[in-house]
Amino acid sequence: MRAYLPVWRLPSAPVLLLAGFAGRLPSAMVPLALLLMVQQQTGSYAVAGLAAATLGVASAVMAPILGRLADRRGPRPVLLAQAAAYPLLVALLIAVVLGGAPTAAVVAASAGAGAATPLVSGTVRALWSRVDPRVRPTAYALDATATELVFVVGPSLVAALAVLTSPALALGVAGVLAVGGALGIATSAATRAYVPVVGVRSGLFSTVRTPGMPRVLLSGAALMLGFGALEVAVPAFADQIGAPGMSGVLLAVWALGSTIGGLWFGARVLSMSLPRQYRLLLLGVTIGLAPLAWISSPWALGALLFLGGTAIAPTLTVQNTLVGSMAPVHATTEAFTWLSTITVGASAIGAALGGALIEGRAGVSGSLALATVGAAAAVAITLVPGRRPRVAAPDAVRTPAVV
Repeated sequence: MRAYLPVWRLPSAPVLLLAGFAGRLPSAMVPLALLLMVQQQTGSYAVAGLAAATLGVASAVMAPILGRLADRRGPRPVLLAQAAAYPLLVALLIAVVLGGAPTAAVVAASAGAGAATPLVSGTVRALWSRVDPRVRPTAYALDATATELVFVVGPSLVAALAVLTSPALALGVAGVLAVGGALGIATSAATRAYVPVVGVRSGLFSTVRTPGMPRVLLSGAALMLGFGALEVAVPAFADQIGAPGMSGVLLAVWALGSTIGGLWFGARVLSMSLPRQYRLLLLGVTIGLAPLAWISSPWALGALLFLGGTAIAPTLTVQNTLVGSMAPVHATTEAFTWLSTITVGASAIGAALGGALIEGRAGVSGSLALATVGAAAAVAITLVPGRRPRVAAPDAVRTPAVV
């Protein structure tokens, strides 16, 4: 853990790590809490799924637009505006659902809450891209590990609150955490010292077309499509063996393996090029997923999920480092929001495809096989020739923030 001390000692690092963790928890809490709340009130999983999907789509669509605004004006005003609007829109969403409003109103309120979701993840990653390059990979590793923990703690917290109180309270708690995280980052020294880099005004998709970026985004999408299928397959597997409660344990073990792998990787200094690291780590994820479709024991599945999971956070660490180095200096936040948008959307598609396979002849094994295919496709995408990535701007030009 000694390798992480230089990052932790940076002036704003504790705030970015802790506030970033709190501000990201809603991404793992709100969709589940909304799903449970709407289903409980309407008795319809179709309406509940539509509301949760609308929230996710609205958030994904708005993120790159807000990311571009944050790059031009600085993230502070964007985060402060969202911190003011988000709790009001979440409260409206809860009131609409609990008040028995029509489906159209529930969907509209879900879209409003999704669109106002604080831009925490993109902002934090953009700020990490401005730290000393000697500690930047370690900072990204801590960030990726914290993100993995979000998806362990978030659903568990929703489940506990839903059982002990109600899904509505879980949604309210998620709203409070989002506001706290956004305010913590907005008021940090790093954000206050943020100086936007002036760049040429360009089209909405110009950042996506940056040399090297399409391959990173597409490979990330393929990987997350596979993860979406896996996250549906694991609960179905647990239900199939008559132990539905095992699903949470299995997913937590998977995330734990990723957390440990991320902490180990972040403490290493590698001379290998980033693209090659990324390709080999994606191959490692593929190898880890490959045997899962043939496993029938929950203990064996848990062991393989743990071992395979150790490559996930390192892969995400290198992926973030690549995006930070390829992105134009005046569009770093936007680049990271595009990464989040595309991968979240791909994960949702993977979950839908995995669910269809589970309900069909392929069954759970088919969904697990899809997870492997997604990871293998990610490896293949990195092998496709393309334009050479532009060399990252010198750090002096990046105007380092006080992180």
